[in-house]
Amino acid sequence: MIDALLSQTRDRMKKAFEITQTDLSSVRSGRATPALVENIVVSAYGGSQKLRILELATITTMDAKTLVISPWDPSVIEDLEKGILEANIGLTPVIDGEIIRMSIPPLSEERRQEYIKLARAKLESGRIMIRQVRHNAMRDLKTANVAEDERKHGEKKVQELTDEMIAEIDALGDRKEQELLQV
Repeated sequence: MIDALLSQTRDRMKKAFEITQTDLSSVRSGRATPALVENIVVSAYGGSQKLRILELATITTMDAKTLVISPWDPSVIEDLEKGILEANIGLTPVIDGEIIRMSIPPLSEERRQEYIKLARAKLESGRIMIRQVRHNAMRDLKTANVAEDERKHGEKKVQELTDEMIAEIDALGDRKEQELLQV
């Protein structure tokens, strides 16, 4: 009973961590990464379909400052360009034959500080998700029909798991902050 609850709690916390990791990858650093554009929704094929760029093209990095988007269907290249411009992410797409190139401009110090604040807010949301999972697990332990010492042991294990996951989120945040501070 307790082992099943701990396993379920671990899975939920890992899911919360993955959500935080994905959310944090969308915070722009001075480096080109496909995560900057892959989830932008584009009206393709005359506006009849709304698809993410990830579903319409291959996104690669040419170097640390250049993203290249290669659509599988060349007829959607203008739709991709328009979608990127409408997303207002601070990148200017340039059509070059059958691909789109985007240069990532260097970040100003002020912009870096804004992105660090945004990253910290996303990290705090992740910590809140982890704590919510802990809260639910503790509530389930209290209502479970188990011996007192088993319940105490389960609560201790849930707290250890919580501390471990929050430490992982903190490490993720430290890496992102270092990435943002690199010039």
